[in-house]
Amino acid sequence: MQFSNKVALITGGGSGLGWGIAKVLGERGANLALVDINHESVQKAAESLSSNGFSAAAFQADVTNDVEIRSCVNSIEHEIGAIDILVNSAGVIAESGFEDSQESSIEDWDITYAVNVKGTFIVSSAVAEGMKSRHSGKIVNISSHASRIGGPGQSAYGASKAAVLHLTQSQAMQYAPHNINVNVICPGSIWTPMWERIAEKNRRNDPNKSHMTGREIFLEQIENICPLKREQTPEDIGNAVAFFASDDAINITGQSLNVNGGTRMN
Repeated sequence: MQFSNKVALITGGGSGLGWGIAKVLGERGANLALVDINHESVQKAAESLSSNGFSAAAFQADVTNDVEIRSCVNSIEHEIGAIDILVNSAGVIAESGFEDSQESSIEDWDITYAVNVKGTFIVSSAVAEGMKSRHSGKIVNISSHASRIGGPGQSAYGASKAAVLHLTQSQAMQYAPHNINVNVICPGSIWTPMWERIAEKNRRNDPNKSHMTGREIFLEQIENICPLKREQTPEDIGNAVAFFASDDAINITGQSLNVNGGTRMN
């Protein structure tokens, strides 16, 4: 129960990676504030966690909207308490039509930078105000191992996640005088709704994969490129988040950690 009496805000907490991270932090005693643009999914996620004995509350907000986020942060601090841990896990891979395209569109660039980069900045800025006044806080951003190397058809997503690495270092320098640690995790291949879209794109654009299911395409990639030959899970990322958010990482800031079975090594 290392996070007992701690409040953790997780963006994108309504499904996938965010939900998995919330589950791990909840298991370790954190009071969870799940934030998501989708009211129905975040409400169901909070109810699911609460039914398992965790303290979880749902909040609807768009991470790209500064006014909404600041109002949301105020509500969380009023209803639950001061925010000790922030996890910026809200993210998108592309706009609709991604599955049928061969390269990133202008719309892909707009939405990935709005959510993945601008959203991370907006939420961090809002939460950091309270952390600075208390001279304490942990911020963990979520990037991707796609930020480490370019790939065809996903330039907007990869570039946006590379920007998150740079943003993390800037935040770490900016908030260090206030005793706030800022680090970033680069997840590998996780079977989430985002990866389902990648698999569908591969199936539509590669004749050799047209007969395969999305899950089969995903597992084939794990076998081909992952040295440990096993997929990563949201809980794997949650465990890494828990480390960065703990006192064990008190002297770690501005650092990035791959959690990807060795697919990218740097």
